[in-house]
Amino acid sequence: MKKISFRNDILPLKNQLYRLALRITLDSAEAEDIVQETLIKIWNRRETWEEIENMEAFCFTVCRNLALDSIKRQANQHDSLDESQMERPDNTRNPSEQTIQRDQISLVRKIVDCLPEKQRSCIQLRDFEGKSYKDIAMILEISEEQVKVNIFRGRQAIKQKFIELENFGV
Repeated sequence: MKKISFRNDILPLKNQLYRLALRITLDSAEAEDIVQETLIKIWNRRETWEEIENMEAFCFTVCRNLALDSIKRQANQHDSLDESQMERPDNTRNPSEQTIQRDQISLVRKIVDCLPEKQRSCIQLRDFEGKSYKDIAMILEISEEQVKVNIFRGRQAIKQKFIELENFGV
């Protein structure tokens, strides 16, 4: 069994943890606090790290639970993701195409933000973080089948809502 290093094994996860917390809370400052709290909790359990089967999944689980606790406490709606999180535009496109692409990305993010929490978390972990179904199931404490169903339903809802909004020019 390899020795777990906070600097080499846990700290590199902080950006992924932030994106997960942001996807759940929809508040960048709150997401930063949650990541910091996650890292503190994990550090405080350093004596038991060797007992943890999958440290990465454990980190994501702690982060997710803290984020869910946070939204339960606040129980109000927040603004969508920061626009600064948007991907850099492809420079081969003209400014008009870049604007359309940015608007479409923003629209999809808003649609994702409105999904039920489990679908939103599954899509975040799978499509944005590249996690396997098995890892997502472990992080969210649901079966792999439930992960697949949530991703399928979430993607269907995104596609349907995107087409509706695009067709009505909203």
